[in-house]
Amino acid sequence: MRAILAGAGALPGLLLEVEMAYVVQFKGVVINRHKSPPIKARFEQLGKLFDDLRAKDVQEVCLAGAMGRPSLDPVAFDPFTAARMPMLMQAMGQGDDALLRAIVGVIEGEGFTVVGAHDIRPDLVVSAGLIAGVQVAAADAARARAVLDALGPLDVGQGAVAAKGQVLGIETLQGTNALLDFVGRTMPKSGGIFAKRPKAGQDLRVDMPAIGPDTIRKVAEAGLSGIEIAPGEVMILDRPAVEAACAETGVNLWAGP
Repeated sequence: MRAILAGAGALPGLLLEVEMAYVVQFKGVVINRHKSPPIKARFEQLGKLFDDLRAKDVQEVCLAGAMGRPSLDPVAFDPFTAARMPMLMQAMGQGDDALLRAIVGVIEGEGFTVVGAHDIRPDLVVSAGLIAGVQVAAADAARARAVLDALGPLDVGQGAVAAKGQVLGIETLQGTNALLDFVGRTMPKSGGIFAKRPKAGQDLRVDMPAIGPDTIRKVAEAGLSGIEIAPGEVMILDRPAVEAACAETGVNLWAGP
C-alpha cells in the first residue's frame, strides 16, 4: 500500500486518479479535497505518523504537491522527531535539496520506500520535442538553460528567463510565479523564453519541477513567447489544459534539447 504525503496543487489528485493510496495532510498545509478523509499529521510528530502508516500496512511513500518550510512548535515534538531535529535543522541551512535528502533519509530509515510522482504517473513527463506552437528563440532558450546549469550546484532555482541574450530573471525561493511577475513588471513584452528544469543532482522522486495551465498564463502575462522544459525531468500537470492554454495565449512549449 502507498501513502501520498500531500501538498497543495493538482498533483496529489492526479496521482489518485490511477492509484489507490492513503493521503496524509500535515497541519497547516491546505490540500485539495479527496474522496477519503486524509490521515492527519504534524511535522513535529513524525514518529506518530510512521506508526500510523505501518498500522495501515503502508510500504511506499510519495511526496507530491507544493509544500513550504513549516513553522515548528518545539513543545509538540515527539521523541522520534526531537532526536532527528538537529540533523534536519543543519540540512535546512544547506538549502532545499539538502533538506529533502535528509527527509528522504529519515523516511527510508524507517523502512519505507520513497517513490516519485512520475513513477506513478509516467504520462506526466514527455520526451524531447514540440508540445504546442513552434520552437522559437533558440539562443535565448540556450542562455536561460546555461544559467540554470551553472547555478544548479548552488541549489538555486529551477527556472530562468532570457530575452535577446540578456538574463531577465532567475527563480529563487519565492518560486515561479514571483519570477514571472517580476519579469512582467520590469521587462514587459520582452518576447523572452522561460526555461524550466531540475537542478543538477536533484532527487526527482521528491522535487521534480512541474508546469500547468496557470504557468502558461503567467508566462503570457509576463510578455514571454515560449517555455522550454527538460525532457523526462519536468511534469506537465493536465496536458490537455496546458495545450489549450498555449493555443489561447499563443505561448509556445517544447521539451529539449
